[in-house]
Amino acid sequence: MVAAVPIATTPASAESNGGVRVMPLGDSITDGFNVPGGYRIELWQRFTSGGYRIDFVGSQFNGPASLGDHDHQGHSGWTIAQIDANVVNWLRATNPRTVLLHIGTNDMYGDTSGAPSRLTTLVDRITNTAPNADVFVATIIPKSGADNQVRGYNAAIPGIVQSRAAAGKRVHLVDMYRALTLSDLADGVHPNATGYRKMAAAWYDALRAVPGSIGGDTPPTTPPPTTPPPSGDCRVAYTVNAWNSGLTASVSVTNTSSTPVNGWALAFTLPSGQSITSGWNATYSPSSGAVTARNVSYNATIAPNTSVDIGFQATHTGGTGRPSAFTLNGTACTAV
Repeated sequence: MVAAVPIATTPASAESNGGVRVMPLGDSITDGFNVPGGYRIELWQRFTSGGYRIDFVGSQFNGPASLGDHDHQGHSGWTIAQIDANVVNWLRATNPRTVLLHIGTNDMYGDTSGAPSRLTTLVDRITNTAPNADVFVATIIPKSGADNQVRGYNAAIPGIVQSRAAAGKRVHLVDMYRALTLSDLADGVHPNATGYRKMAAAWYDALRAVPGSIGGDTPPTTPPPTTPPPSGDCRVAYTVNAWNSGLTASVSVTNTSSTPVNGWALAFTLPSGQSITSGWNATYSPSSGAVTARNVSYNATIAPNTSVDIGFQATHTGGTGRPSAFTLNGTACTAV
């Protein structure tokens, strides 16, 4: 089992600054084993730099003095079922606006085949108890010696998230597995400092893409001024991960020119039967047919020879193909 000894004692009362309540929820990786505070340290710093007023909530408490809010709901060694058995009380006690759920690593030691079902039950319990909360469900990070088990579990998560989102639940997918590699682990299970920083970046990008989840930051209602790249000087890589009735698409847009692109709009046509249900790092309109993805406030500029990564979840009716062509600010891009 993944276990850790608590490094800080719980204060007499929870820390609170009156900000948007965010609950980091999970096991020792949320607690921050090896690096007390874990991903919450870098995530807090990003919130502060971005001007967000966030109140971490939970019954647990740890981390360095530099972490502005030590509250969390990470429990070392706990499984999905253990979190599920207690989550209603935690949610009622703290009333979070947003939940960051990374759970399942300890389930990889036992009945791995039943882990997706247990996660489904947990996600439903969270959304039923806190229907107005945005729930970000992460695939779990790599684990040494158990990659097949981790991959099998993670493969089920997009479908769980997509079906809840399609039913109107405020549930979002975070691809944490691909954010880290085994070299980012301190002991084959828990991240090292670099790994926790990568987790923080993945959480932050996901949160920024969902207006209101951390307060403010509503996407602009009018498109920003755009600078077209020189003809042929953009490249788009498009990767699809599909399951029975849903898919996720990861899109990387590269400016291959020698001048920056300031404000961007990526246009493409989705195959028939595909319809976007949610996305990250861009705004998408309309949800099907000829779609335009526009930058959000924090990624409006694509410097020369750099890329911006965006993506979305969608439903499909059997066709899981990719668009045949892309244009960036009206200029055709090379598709790879």
